[in-house]
Amino acid sequence: MTAAAFPRRGLVRAAGVVAVLAFLGLVARFWHPVFGFTAFIQLDGASEQLKISAFRELPIFVHPGAAGYDGLYYAQLAQDPTLRHPEFPRAMDNFAYRARRILPPALAWTLGAGRPAWIVHVYSLLNVTAWLALAALLWRLLAAEDARGWLAWAGVLFSAGALASVRLALSDLVALAIMAGALLAVERGKKTGAAAVLALAALARETSVLALGAVVETEKKETRDQRPETKDLDPGGLKSLVSGLWSLVPTAALVAAPLAAWLAYIRWRVGPADQGWANFTLPVVGLVEKFSDALAALVTVADKPLAWTTLLATVGLTVQAAFFLTRWRPADRWWRLGAPYAGLLLCLGTAVWEGFPGAATRALLPLTLAFNLAVHRARAPLAWLIAGNITVFSGLLALRDVPRDANELATAHTDGVAAIVRINEGWFGVENARRHEWTWSPGSGTVEFQAWPRRARTVRLEFTLRSLAPRTVEIAQPGRAVTRVTVGTRPLATHIDVQLGEDGRARVRFSTDTPGVPESPHADARALTFALYDPRLVLEKR
Repeated sequence: MTAAAFPRRGLVRAAGVVAVLAFLGLVARFWHPVFGFTAFIQLDGASEQLKISAFRELPIFVHPGAAGYDGLYYAQLAQDPTLRHPEFPRAMDNFAYRARRILPPALAWTLGAGRPAWIVHVYSLLNVTAWLALAALLWRLLAAEDARGWLAWAGVLFSAGALASVRLALSDLVALAIMAGALLAVERGKKTGAAAVLALAALARETSVLALGAVVETEKKETRDQRPETKDLDPGGLKSLVSGLWSLVPTAALVAAPLAAWLAYIRWRVGPADQGWANFTLPVVGLVEKFSDALAALVTVADKPLAWTTLLATVGLTVQAAFFLTRWRPADRWWRLGAPYAGLLLCLGTAVWEGFPGAATRALLPLTLAFNLAVHRARAPLAWLIAGNITVFSGLLALRDVPRDANELATAHTDGVAAIVRINEGWFGVENARRHEWTWSPGSGTVEFQAWPRRARTVRLEFTLRSLAPRTVEIAQPGRAVTRVTVGTRPLATHIDVQLGEDGRARVRFSTDTPGVPESPHADARALTFALYDPRLVLEKR
């Protein structure tokens, strides 16, 4: 190795570190002092009444409206991976089907030591851990020492499928990280271990069994080269692939056995499942429909970045499949990994393609992995590497928007107790600037308190009151004495002690009889009475 190669490798490694830090920075934006990273689980208001009781007792972020997704079901399965929880049938949209991908829930249950609160937070970060593990494994698989290697590495990690799996707390990236571990094991000659690891990937996502061909050894290329008279009779290594079928049978049995046993357990415990055939259609039909919808969305969808990145993701996946479909290389391990998933792409139906960008980007994550490994190892033209990895724009967009509760006023998390204060009716919304946060009322407004664990306790709300004209503000909690505060244009610091009920909730009403003052001379100006500034929630010590 030349001396010039050392600085180049150092720069590539530095770029890798920067990419990892950028990912962690994107993820850190989703942290909440009360809810942690549970926004990834995607519990929505429409599903809140169906969730299991453990999810009612724990502080989990609730997305407004109907915005739920599959990670919600897997997170609940993590509370009891044996599937015996009596509330599961009601809480799942398709219990037996969801139960197939049991490995991530089982991992969360194990790492969370069976404690419900720990399990929820472990599960919400499981994909983040899988991303970091995949980053390390893939760096070794690619032997990333130059810009091409880094591009292939980043193309997988920041792909639409990888970051969507992180954002929605799904099983896809966990399966891919495990699959990468199996590939690294077989590269090091540990064939039995590789098959066992791939069997675990199948318990995270059943389509991982399609990677079986990549963990099977075929006749060595050197042997074929030693017999040049037979070389032309074996185009693409077909003969060597056939010669490996004997080793395929026991390997296939080892890979499929745990999944088959688990499916039998599901049928015994839960009953028959939807086999998911609706996810497939005639070859190419689903892909053509997706392109048609993606092109139409460029005109009809208001969020242009969402529409464009969805189209680019679809193009990128198509390029990846085309790379394998236009090259017959059965003797190449990475071709054997990618070709089955290229065929899967052609047969996916509407249910997998629909959406922005759609579940296909996650279902085809092994295709993205195989594509980058194959293109890099074969030193194929750089154009392939660039065109196949344009899904990263959709991936980055997946982490663009951080969900926020627009009504949140203050939070606290101390000594195992978490609490949050929100405005309810009678306020103009929460505003902020620099270091200050406030909300104005037109005359009467309610504030809601909620704490976990749910039990009776006293909390203190410290805040500053301000008004545009002198007035008296009454602060009342049902069943308790009314507090009256005289406030004017100068900020007045005060506090109230609030008694929460056995359900950990309470409501407090702020009101005044003095009419509001217009905030400006404009006809549509708001009539303002008083404002709550810089609220701070203080929890009692246990």
